[in-house]
Amino acid sequence: MGKWTRRAFVSAGVLAGGVVVFGVAVRPGNRASKVRDLIANSEESVFNVWLKISPDNSVTAIVPHAEMGQGVHTTLAMMLADELDADWNQVKFIEAPAVSEFANYALGKGFVAGDIDFPEFLVDTVDGFFLTVMKAMDMQITGGSSSVPMTGQFGMRVAGAATRAVLLEAAAESWGVPSHELVASKGLIMHAGSSREATFAEFAPRAAELDLPVKPHLKSPHEFTIMGTDVQRFDVPAKVDGSARFGIDAAPPGMKYATVKASPVFGTHIKSIDESSVQDMPGLRKVINLGDAVAIVADGYWQAKKALDRLHVEFETGDSDSVEQSDIFNRFVADMDAATAGRDEIIDLETGDTESALDRSSKIIEAEYRVPYLSHAPMEPMNCTAWMHDGLCEIWTGTQNPLGFAAEVAASLEMDVEDVRLHNAYLGGGFGRRAFPDYTIQAARIAAEVPYPVKLIWSREEDMRHDHYRQASVSRFRAGLDSDGNPTAWINQYVDKHDPKEAPYPPYGIENQYIHYAESATHVPWGFWRSVDHSLHAFFTESFIDELAFSADKDPYQYRHDLLSNAPRFQRVLDLAAEKAGWDASLPDNWGRGIAVHKSFGTIVAQVVEVEIVDGRVFPRRAICAVDAGYAMHPDGMKAQMESGIIYGLTAALYSNISIRRGAVAQSNFHDYEMLRMDESPEIETYIINSGEKVGGAGEPGTPAIAPALVNAIFNATGKRIRELPVKLHDLTDGNLESKDVV
Repeated sequence: MGKWTRRAFVSAGVLAGGVVVFGVAVRPGNRASKVRDLIANSEESVFNVWLKISPDNSVTAIVPHAEMGQGVHTTLAMMLADELDADWNQVKFIEAPAVSEFANYALGKGFVAGDIDFPEFLVDTVDGFFLTVMKAMDMQITGGSSSVPMTGQFGMRVAGAATRAVLLEAAAESWGVPSHELVASKGLIMHAGSSREATFAEFAPRAAELDLPVKPHLKSPHEFTIMGTDVQRFDVPAKVDGSARFGIDAAPPGMKYATVKASPVFGTHIKSIDESSVQDMPGLRKVINLGDAVAIVADGYWQAKKALDRLHVEFETGDSDSVEQSDIFNRFVADMDAATAGRDEIIDLETGDTESALDRSSKIIEAEYRVPYLSHAPMEPMNCTAWMHDGLCEIWTGTQNPLGFAAEVAASLEMDVEDVRLHNAYLGGGFGRRAFPDYTIQAARIAAEVPYPVKLIWSREEDMRHDHYRQASVSRFRAGLDSDGNPTAWINQYVDKHDPKEAPYPPYGIENQYIHYAESATHVPWGFWRSVDHSLHAFFTESFIDELAFSADKDPYQYRHDLLSNAPRFQRVLDLAAEKAGWDASLPDNWGRGIAVHKSFGTIVAQVVEVEIVDGRVFPRRAICAVDAGYAMHPDGMKAQMESGIIYGLTAALYSNISIRRGAVAQSNFHDYEMLRMDESPEIETYIINSGEKVGGAGEPGTPAIAPALVNAIFNATGKRIRELPVKLHDLTDGNLESKDVV
């Protein structure tokens, strides 16, 4: 089957007409015996791969996701524990080990099959199919805001409910009573007729021998006792008292340190290394040529860093050495023009007849937007500790895909994946960056050259200049308005498409739409970035709809509301944000208010931003967020994620700009890739709607709408329309910039 990408898997026609097409037919059954030695001792009862019950009646959720600040270990354990009817005070968790039996079939099932209601006789086969595929893909990833709506819904809840069912069955068998007379609550099973009561642990050994139902009864929201509450997160106490262990905290005995310098221009390699330039430096252990980078191993990190700074390295030259950022944008525009002229643009979405609608329009509005490359800039730079010993490669790091990283390391060292043992830790910032294994492969290759453990730490400069970047892009719009100012046609062309498919699609009731794109390759490596394509298309779409409202001389909130008449769920979220913001309330001089709404990863978010302009500088003072994810499993956690997404998005919109100079990244650290500081952060208010719709994610949806809400607020305050991010590129002290208005 090979190593599939997620896109290849989804694109491979797994679903045809709503029916799953199987290339294999396997039934995973209860895999407890295959994983027992990895997660439990002999006295514990293991139920499939998701949970175990100990003799002290504690319940442990085995969570196949990384904790990078989003609270996933807690929320998924809540979903399992609630369906189990466990006592939350007795619930624990462990992160699933990086072995193939913990490939996340629930994730694959959620991405591809969604809410298809498979008949009971087919469920185990469906799960087996997705397990086989996810094993082949080495997929144990945390990303796409998928943990709760996919692993939680299709894995944890089902596991909890199925285990509850066999516990009741075992109790009924032991007590000689019908199972329907039994009640489970807070880790106990009770029989009112005989006044008997016992813990889960008493029946767990026998229950673990029974067949788990593949389609157990799941609770309705009104039955929830743990989901929907604000329990304390598992990870917070350790992060407060400093005992939390991140990848960079690994320290096996005898460990040395390494750091690296890669070729400044992506895609080129080392030409020569003059090791004599560092031979007299204290603590130096080894200089290693990795091909596209050089590594130095030393007794301490600072010694390795100083030696690397002194080392004379010559890199090859290449075709990309002279590329400037302006060249990249010029190429984007040229490729867009060529695609239009040659009629070979790639159609993304086409409805109605946009050309006829434009001909009938009273007014035509045009605008072009640009966004730069963005780095992830996590607080914890890339790091990995590796140790080759006893025929094994042992890895300590923080990764969003432990199983996938183990497979990549094995391939790079030409080892069996079973001989790579990866210990995952908390991630000091992920945002998509720690889904790429480059730093882990480097550490493993360095460790293969020395007889001791090595901790590789990238400098901040290396981290910023050798990231996998959110793409730069150009997006053009052309819209027709009728005599009432309502859009009759929507034409959008942009550069390059990644994920997800629906990111450029506006939610508004516009009958005639033509969305297309041109491909324009660059030498800059692309990477997942928080909310992926939503992060740029929300800015494009929600800025342009604001321009249409202004051109129609209509209130931007009311304009959106009216265009969402066929999308009442969107309307409710938009209305709540406007209501809580006091949309019609007056503002002081030099203040402005902007609004935006966007759906991503199954969650609708509307945001209102209030800004103050002081001496031409923008200060976001207040951010109001309304969110509908169907149901908030952990409301406090969802609010935290909205706040996090807002801060991350404001940072990017105000300051972030990765630019290319002579083929390489010009920025190097936080002095020229600025962060939003605490004293600049707005007051944030978050309001949750539990609509009962399909459950969506929370980790990423807070980010997309904040940039357009910000620039729309700036326009409201200054009359200046910002069409290129970041905001810091623009002089807000004078002048106006309106959209091109063609009558």
